[in-house]
Amino acid sequence: MRNMKTWMESLISGPVKKALPIMSSPGVRLIGATAGEVFLSGDLQARTIRALAEKFPTAAALTMMDLSVEAEAFGSPICFSELENPTVAGAVVLSPENVAELKVPEIGTARTKECLIAAARASAEITDRPTLGGLIGPFSLAGRLLDMSNMMMWTAMEPEALHALLKKVTGFLTAYARAFKEAGCGGIIMAEPAAGLVSPGMCQSFSADYIRRIFAEVQDEHFACILHNCGKTEKQVPALLSTGAAAIHVGNAVDIVKILEQVPTHIPVMGNIDPAGVFLCGTPEEVFQATRELLERTKPFPHHVISSGCDIPPGVTLENIQAFFEGVKE
Repeated sequence: MRNMKTWMESLISGPVKKALPIMSSPGVRLIGATAGEVFLSGDLQARTIRALAEKFPTAAALTMMDLSVEAEAFGSPICFSELENPTVAGAVVLSPENVAELKVPEIGTARTKECLIAAARASAEITDRPTLGGLIGPFSLAGRLLDMSNMMMWTAMEPEALHALLKKVTGFLTAYARAFKEAGCGGIIMAEPAAGLVSPGMCQSFSADYIRRIFAEVQDEHFACILHNCGKTEKQVPALLSTGAAAIHVGNAVDIVKILEQVPTHIPVMGNIDPAGVFLCGTPEEVFQATRELLERTKPFPHHVISSGCDIPPGVTLENIQAFFEGVKE
């Protein structure tokens, strides 16, 4: 069993700079499958994760970044594609009264079973680095169950109902995080993009306070919790740190230097090459240059761990990903 505190320390003080881009979909083509097939099969997901780990020197292996899985377990309709990640197709909570009626699903419901199969197999087969499970954050899950526009209204008009919903999804996510731990993962990356859309106070109340409960239940020296928020987080750093996350991952919407300046140097800050503007639309030369420029700007901050700003899209070429790692290596 790997000591994840030591692993985190190695990201900061190790002799070789490590990179941890959030990517899973680019591995689909490595196994000759389609996204529609992979996101339905734990076996194909495990093969995808392993193929990426064999191809690129990532600091950790990551399970598929699919932010529809948890909502599907709660009954949300899902739209599948042969090329893209699955998406939530409609709300299941339509009124405050629905919150009391909403049943919390068992772990293993719908595709959570396949994700845990993939996590267990990847953890057992990839031995040179930890495997990190991916799951959504409570505020973002609530937004998928309500739809985002309704949830934003509820923050002002129905805060009690929203908190009741958040308590339910937090219980489910705690059990799901624990299941990743039992599957052998060395930690999780929790994606909470919706929290980047609200004020610092709302981020604390509707997101960070609930995430802290989840992390407190599962995090220890053998299991690390990383928090991803790809919004405008410059003013949300105190809320992000209050969760107790072992590391913070930020998106390309921010100047990462402004984040690094606020985070203690023993806590890694990961990010933030633009996944669309650079990885997807750039040439290998442009990806290489952007990587070098970011590393140069963050040189005064040893706790910076270079990464993509968010999940690398399916259409990104393997040549561009390789250029990123070449930039890190040099």
